[in-house]
Amino acid sequence: MSLKIHNILPFVALFLVFQSCKSTEEEKAKPNVLFILADDFGYHDMSVMGSKYYETPNIDRIATEGMIFTDGYAACQVCSPSRASIMTGKFAARHGITDWIGAATGEKWRNAGRSNQLLPPEYNHALNKDYITLPEAMKEAGYRTFFAGKWHLGEKGSWPEDHGFDINKGGWDVGSPMGGYFAPWENPNLESGPDGENLSMRLARETVDFIKANKDTAFFAYLSFYAVHGPIQTTQEKWAKYRQKAEEQGIPETGFKMGHFLPIRQVQDNPIYGGLVETMDDAVGVVLKALDEMGLAENTIVIFTSDNGGVSAGDAFATSNLPLRGGKGYQFEGGIREPYFIKVPGMGNGQKCVTPVSGTDFYPTILDLVGAQLKPEEHNDGVSLLPLLKGENIAERPLIWHYPHYGNQGGEPSSIIREGDWKLIHYYEDGHEELYNLKNDISETSDLAAEFQDKKEALSKKLFAMLDEMGARYPERDPEWTQEKEDAHMKNVIEKRWPQLEKQRLQFLSPDFDPENNWWGSKVTRD
Repeated sequence: MSLKIHNILPFVALFLVFQSCKSTEEEKAKPNVLFILADDFGYHDMSVMGSKYYETPNIDRIATEGMIFTDGYAACQVCSPSRASIMTGKFAARHGITDWIGAATGEKWRNAGRSNQLLPPEYNHALNKDYITLPEAMKEAGYRTFFAGKWHLGEKGSWPEDHGFDINKGGWDVGSPMGGYFAPWENPNLESGPDGENLSMRLARETVDFIKANKDTAFFAYLSFYAVHGPIQTTQEKWAKYRQKAEEQGIPETGFKMGHFLPIRQVQDNPIYGGLVETMDDAVGVVLKALDEMGLAENTIVIFTSDNGGVSAGDAFATSNLPLRGGKGYQFEGGIREPYFIKVPGMGNGQKCVTPVSGTDFYPTILDLVGAQLKPEEHNDGVSLLPLLKGENIAERPLIWHYPHYGNQGGEPSSIIREGDWKLIHYYEDGHEELYNLKNDISETSDLAAEFQDKKEALSKKLFAMLDEMGARYPERDPEWTQEKEDAHMKNVIEKRWPQLEKQRLQFLSPDFDPENNWWGSKVTRD
């Protein structure tokens, strides 16, 4: 008996080695995933989407080699809710992070000095740890997971490493690039580089280092740029390039139009923002080039999107989203419609898909693309887009947005539903509703609520049934609000803030513009 066991041991060992090799080969055969998320990057902030001002050849490449979802949406008009929806596959009303984490609620909102009619409701300030997030699901599927850049989904204890990422480079509490885009910066999870190192390029290099270290196994790399969030900064060379470009295209005397609460930028001619955009695109190019050089491009899914619309009002008033109305923080298409590109080797090839899709769909789509088991009990509000990538169809469904807050950019507390070509907006200040047919009116200029009363009522009923099922929270009236206070605030915006913005715009475009600080310190040489 002992002799028989002794004789069979070599065969057992050989079998185990074979199984181990087979397992390794299976891991290598799995497609890698590179997910690139820009911050505050608008639908028309790329050459491929029609911009005549910004230059984005590397982002354009992802679009033209993949599928362009023309009606791709973020799950909210501001950052934290959208980012949570990508991680969970849930609409904001369901996961409860309905505003950027750090925004004031209740009576504290009065400190903003806006004199608004409503007090925004409380919201969750971190991802729920009971959820199985997208990176956790990818780990279950055998993937190494990596995060670089902006997180903004909770304080320590709710950082990327607490929600499924093996490595975290730069993700922490805040949503803006503390210290700016040039080293030295202030980030507890990303050691500052030599003076003048660019943050976007650093995040790209960290991503490349991870890919190189894991090129022989399956990886999920999540590159989440702080760009192009304010403060907007660039190099002197790039500023000069885009200043000259604006001059060649013709500089209008005025660049803003008054919105409901703030002036809204109408032209793409900010040379500082143009340089910031190009640097982010350069960083994207660094990672794409690395995939090519390592022979990984043909086995890597690349996704590019943004967390909300470009900032046309508030913050840095950086870009225009026209012909889309509004921008970041707004209930209009400029606030929620995003660049939404999925590149799967062998699929897409620059084709355009007009089916409305959401940030909630990335979770199930990625699982489906890598052959992992879907988790419909987790990604409740997302569906796999694999059929669309194959040129097939998915069932029509309603998409909803819930933002019961005042945006820093001038947006109003509202909830939205889109179904087919129809979009309904419910406003919480006075309860009125607007109805638009996006197929015929992408700029949302013709409110059809009175003409199509039945459609308005049906969509409104469906919207609130979904919100109530998700446990949505709603704003309350501020008993201290008066029309006189609000009128006084708006008078100051129109008479002082608006002229200041027009003056600043022209200063940025002046040949002798001087920032009077070291925000283009990237000219510092490295020894």
